[in-house]
Amino acid sequence: MKIAIGSDHGGYNLKQTIKKYLNDKNITFFDFGTDSDASCDYAPIAFTTCEAVINGDYDYAVLVCGTGVGISIAANKVKGIRAACCSDTFSARMTRLHNNANVLCLGERVTGAGLAVDITGIFLNTPFEGGRHLTRINQIKDYEKALK
Repeated sequence: MKIAIGSDHGGYNLKQTIKKYLNDKNITFFDFGTDSDASCDYAPIAFTTCEAVINGDYDYAVLVCGTGVGISIAANKVKGIRAACCSDTFSARMTRLHNNANVLCLGERVTGAGLAVDITGIFLNTPFEGGRHLTRINQIKDYEKALK
């Protein structure tokens, strides 16, 4: 498993915690930025990180900003990305089981470090259930194709 990870300044510290978790679990990752807590924009980081997933270089992405909301909105603008902003373990599990999300978004200002690590672990280790849920994912893909 290979993970793309990125954050803006508001998510920088939580991203460092997630990186430690990934290291401890021997999960390969690449940090697409930012490299400090100096103010920066989340959209370019979300786009670059998500493109790496779409290109097949990484299996999933984890993105972090202050709330997780802004970076998830930006991530979902990338065709083929299904980003979910999660602040609890149930949502993290269900977004993988039913929505086949490929990007997890977290908010440093709303989710504590321990919970964020639990959410990340559940997200990365929960398989897509398929079945009737695949039909719904395909409806999203078909709509994206129609937007050309």
